[in-house]
This record gives sequence, C-alpha cells and structure tokens, in this order.
Amino acid sequence: MSTPLYKDAQAAIEDRVEDLLNQMTLEEKLAQLQCLWSIDFVRESVFDTEHTAELLRNGIGQITRIGAATSLHPHESVKFLNAIQRVAVEQTRLGIPVILHEESVGGLCQRDATVFPQGIALASTWDPELVKNIAGAIREQMLSIGARHTLAPVLDVARDPRWGRVEESYGEDPVLIGTMGVAYVQGLQTEDLRNGIATTGKHFLGYAMSEGGRNWAPVQLGLRELYDIYAEPFAAVIRDANIATIMNSYASVDGLPCAGSYAILTELLRDKLGFDGPVVADYSSVELLKTHHNVASTLGEAASLALQAGLDMELPATVCYGEPLRAEIEQGRVPLSVIDTSVRRVLKLKFQLGIFEHPYGNEEAVEHVFETPEQRALAREAVAKSTIVLTNDGILPLKANIKRLALIGPGADDERLLQGDYHYPSHAEITYLAPEKIKSEGELLMPTPTVASGNGSYFPGPYFTPHVTPLAGLRSALGNDVEISYAKGCEVLGTDRSGFAAAEQAASAADVAVVVVAGKSGLLRPVTVGEGNDATNLDLTGVQQELISAIAKTGTPLVVVVLSGRVHTLAQIAEQANALIQLFPAGEEGGNGLADILTGKVNPAGRLPVTLPRSVGQIPIYLGMRAGGDCAMFFDDYIDSPTTPLFPFGHGLSYTTFAYSNLGVQASNTTQPIEIAIEVRNSGERAGEEVVQLYGKDVVGSVARPIKSLLGFKRIALAAGESRTVTFTVHPSRLAFHDARMRFVTEPGDFTFSIGASSSDIRAEQTIQLSGEIAFYQQKEVVATRVTIA
Repeated sequence: MSTPLYKDAQAAIEDRVEDLLNQMTLEEKLAQLQCLWSIDFVRESVFDTEHTAELLRNGIGQITRIGAATSLHPHESVKFLNAIQRVAVEQTRLGIPVILHEESVGGLCQRDATVFPQGIALASTWDPELVKNIAGAIREQMLSIGARHTLAPVLDVARDPRWGRVEESYGEDPVLIGTMGVAYVQGLQTEDLRNGIATTGKHFLGYAMSEGGRNWAPVQLGLRELYDIYAEPFAAVIRDANIATIMNSYASVDGLPCAGSYAILTELLRDKLGFDGPVVADYSSVELLKTHHNVASTLGEAASLALQAGLDMELPATVCYGEPLRAEIEQGRVPLSVIDTSVRRVLKLKFQLGIFEHPYGNEEAVEHVFETPEQRALAREAVAKSTIVLTNDGILPLKANIKRLALIGPGADDERLLQGDYHYPSHAEITYLAPEKIKSEGELLMPTPTVASGNGSYFPGPYFTPHVTPLAGLRSALGNDVEISYAKGCEVLGTDRSGFAAAEQAASAADVAVVVVAGKSGLLRPVTVGEGNDATNLDLTGVQQELISAIAKTGTPLVVVVLSGRVHTLAQIAEQANALIQLFPAGEEGGNGLADILTGKVNPAGRLPVTLPRSVGQIPIYLGMRAGGDCAMFFDDYIDSPTTPLFPFGHGLSYTTFAYSNLGVQASNTTQPIEIAIEVRNSGERAGEEVVQLYGKDVVGSVARPIKSLLGFKRIALAAGESRTVTFTVHPSRLAFHDARMRFVTEPGDFTFSIGASSSDIRAEQTIQLSGEIAFYQQKEVVATRVTIA
C-alpha cells in the first residue's frame, strides 16, 4: 500500500493539502474547524483514552489550553498533550494531528513557566531586540511541551485607559505597536514555522476604542481612522513577519460585529492587507453574534455568518461549528466551497508547522527549558528596561550614605501584585476561585473549562514560580548596609487605614521612604484592572492616595512607585513625590529589576508607550490626534485644566543627560527614501541608554492629518561623553494615508521631521519639501523605517 501524498514530507504543501482535502468526509472537514478544551479528555482525574478516541473520531482542529486550564507541571503537560496527540494520529482514519494553543502575552501561561513583564511593560522598553529574545524563550518552552500556537501578541491600539486590557497591549501608537509586534512574532515563529510557534495577532479590529472604555462594547470609527491607525499594527506583522493567524475582536465597528463581518475579515484583512492564514475566533465570539450582537437568530445563522465572513476556526469549544453549521450546509445556506476554503487554511498551517512529521512534544527536553538562569536574567533585564522614571529631583539613584529606608505600600511585598491578567496563576483564578461570581443574567460571561475540584493534579491553583518582590529585591541589593523597615500601610482596595500609623512611623525614622502603590490585575473580581475590568475613575484605588499624602507629611524624602497595569491619573502624587516611577506588571523578577533602577545599578531608559492624562475627563488624549485635536477653542484649555497631558507619550528620565546636534535631512520626492540623521551625545557623567524618537508631520494634507506621528525610534547605549550618529531611513510609503477618495497615497508638499527624547521633548526639527506627483501605495506594502548607528 503506497503512502498517501499528504504524508510525504518532501511534497509541496499545496499538493499535500489538496490530497488530504480530497480524502476527507464532511464530518472530518468540519472537525478541523472545531476545538475542544484539553480538560474534556479527563475523567475522574485520569486521562481517558477511550473517551478521547470517541471525541476525536473525526479528528479536531485545535485543543484549548493545557497550561492555563490545569495545574500540570511542564513534564506532566507534555505527557498529557502527547497522549491526546497519539489518539489523533494513531486512532483516527486520516491521522491528522491536533494543534494545542496557549496564551503568552507576558510569558507562557503555564505553571512553572517564566513570568516575564506584561505586554505594556515590554512596550515600555522600546527595545524590539529584547522583545524578540523574550519571545525566543517563550518559543523554547512552548516547543518542549508540544504547544504550537499562541494567542498573542495583542496589537490593539489602546487609546482609552478606562479599558481594562490596556495592560496586555503595546500602547497607543500604531508604529510602536507594529514594531514590537513584529519583533515578538519573529522571535516565536522564526523564519521557518517548523522550528517555531504560530502566533496570533489580536484583536481585529478597533477593539480598544470601545464606547465608554467597556469590554465588548461597540466601536464607532470612520474607515480612514480604522485603516490608517487601527489596522496598521496588523498590517506590519503581516508584511514584515508573515504572522500565521489573526483573531477577531469581540466588538462591532459601526454596527458590524467583527466576527461576522466580510468587510472586516475578508475585504480589509485579506484583500487590502494581504493576510492568507486562518482567522481564529476569540473565545465564544461566534455564538455572541446571536447572544450579544443580535445579528443572528440561531447558532446556525451565527456559524454561517462567521464562516462566510472569513472566520475559519471556532474557539475555545465547538458550539456553532458543529451540528448548527452542518444543518446550515444541508439546507444549502453555506456552500461546501466555503468549508473547503477554511479547511485548506487550517491544514496548510498544520503542514507549515511540521506537526505531521513531528506531532509530539519533547518529554526529555522539557525539564531543561523552564526557569533557567538565563531566562530569569532576561526577565530581570526586561523589568529594569521597562521601568519608567517620570519625575526625579535628584533623590534617585539612592545615595550611598542612606542608612535607613522605609519601604511602604501594598505593592511592596506581594507577589500576586506583580502579575498581569494573562500571567499564571492570576489568569487561572477564573477557574479555581469560584467563577460563578461572574454572572450576566444567570450566565457565565467568560468561557472557562468545567473542572471539578476533585480533578486532582489537573485542577488549577495559585502556583507561583519564585517571585522577587520589591522588598526582597531591595534587601538583596542593599544588603546589611541599609536598614529597611517595612510597613504595608493599606490594601489595594478597601478603606482600612489601620496600617497608616505604622507606615508613618517607619517613614519618620528613615532617610528615604519608598512607597509602592499598586493595582491588582486579573479577570475574577475583586481586581482593579484586566480583561472585563474597566473603570470610570483612573485614580489609585482604595486609600492609597491618602497613604501617600500621610507619608509626604512626615517630611521624609519620598519615592513613589506605581505598580499597576492601569494608566492612572497621578497629578497629585507627582506634586508630592521627590521621584515618581511607573512600573507596569513586572512578573517574577519585578523586585530585582526595580531595585536595579532605584540603586543605580541600571540607568533607567524606559519610556511611556501611552499618554498619562491629568484627569479622566481628558480622555481620549494620545499621540497622533488630528489637526485641531490638541487644544480647546477659544481659550486653548478647559475651564478647569490644561489640555496637555500630565506626561506625554515617549516620556521617561535618565540619571544622565543627552545632547542632540547636527540634524541633517536628505529628501527629494514622494517615491524616494528620506534620510534623517542626528548626532546624540551622552553629556552626563555616567553611562546610559537613550531612546531616540523620530516624529513627522504632514504640514498640509488633503484630509486632516495627525499633529505628530511616530515614524521610528532606536534605543542606544552610550558611555559618558560618547556620541553616535543615528540615521533614520524613511520610505515615503511610511507617510502614506487614505485620502478623501480612500486611496492610500503620499502627497507632495512640506513635511516636518522632529527628533527628541519624547513626543514633547523635541531637540531638533526641520521642514523639507517632497516634490513630485501624488504617489499611490498599498498598506500591505509599506516599508518600515530603517535605523542605523554610526
């Protein structure tokens, strides 16, 4: 008996796909568009082979999360997956392997996996190479356990800080998000998916700009804004990193639910942006076409709408793409050709991943790629690089003559507060901490696996890797030379002030007081931020602001660290503190990384990937507002506030200074690359890193253009007195936009190029004229800005 063509590893992938597709029954095809929770294969705390064989009788497209849905250690996780995979490969007619997907926004969401900083913290490094290295570490861990698909990165342009998922994103600017996203995808996928992990760009599209900042709420955006801004990070990872999969948004855009919109998932994503891989459903979003958006009256209609819009795989479980979809096919409402198109995409991905040849995780290697010294060192580096010094009157770095330090606040010694909402174990709380608390009309809003408490080792729990809190980090960094007195002061939430007295006493007796206030990220309340946990008030929660005020009144020099995934309003604190630091959810090495900054072991260079408003009433406020958006007529301000932000996009201080000089711009026309060069010198007395930021402005456009747009950036290290020349090469397609006729064009005329240390700290700028005719481009062909250092 000859080997089927689809099992020939030397054959072309397209030929293998067609050969396999031609042999599949309708049931087997539908199964490839479906998904099952990993825990569905467990009965009475044991993997059930016979039950699994029945569930997989026609195969299955994907398996939903082992890591975030169980408490299995990696060596147990890979054995569990391999057992499932063995049934799929050896006990089904065609032997099509399954794909296991996991989450990895800030590290693999799996017990014992390295907990790197959350997505917003990674963006704060402005260091794509670091992000790529972190993604590489995640890749090693995922490969070892056999998981070949991750539901990351988050590419939402997050311009409303009330939205709870800002912490998962890379911030508010499409160029920064796209650059970080490309680095993340490259680190995980590699140039050959057989050696990598299929990544998922999410959430397509406009998800973060919902009405009221509410999760799943409708989005009202014009097409020009949707294409130029919100689609751009996705365009970047498609054209520059060949991202494998895309996930839809839960929201509707101008009345079109993304999960069921042909205009969004096909005309925009595939036709305009050039994506050709599978689109996977955000959890339960197909059935939400019926239950939330009310655009389908039955689950079958929802399935039909989603599939024909271009949504290929239903996650996390099969609700609509099973019998409801089959009924639609039988009644002639869904053509078989549509089914075949989606199945082709799924099969192609499986062949690209090489799982037909290598379906199993490496049970021998798994113990050697989790929590290695190198991974922990990388996590610590990421924390230090992401820490943003917002203000500093010279108190930092902490002086050598300090003998007594008071460490105060709820975030000072609580490993749980170092977690983001998609870190394990905070994410697993939705399973092990009474998910029945989350209700909407008697139904659970959040899709979670049904896991009884008797499921033994499969049942998730509060299992942490070794975490270093700020208290532990400072004790290690300062040793016996400095006496550290710790007082919690208060909780993140609540009105208990009973700890104030001890905190004030500790501060009064100290040379310096460091107060670590915090948020609590998660999905299951009570938390302050995270998916589904949106807010109308951006102040610190509970009585934390009162705690800071009480410590400030002692007169002891005060350093405030804000450890939170929320973008907070910090105007009062900025006035009270001698130094103010933003530390987004930092993960397992948070305390060490923070101590590296406070003590001066590492010179800070973290920069804001978002704008910090003075008050919630300023929202939306962000880099890239269109002409006229940065002021209020007639008086250029509000009656109770300036229109400027408290801290602008790109802001962050160093312990040294940098001087910019000799700006040079070489430009010709709308088709030739533009070169912008600047000399940057470390004019201080200590080595440090600077994030050199290039901004551009189209002085006169045929439509209202952004006041200022980020075009490129580079984080560079300079010794004291050292200078380097940074050259940005900007292709004119990077300046393109959708004009009044929705053509993607670069128009001739005047352009101002600005270089500086933040979007408001501009050190040099020059206006030049681009000659020539209107140049017509396509968004899927935009050339990323190239940066060289000499």
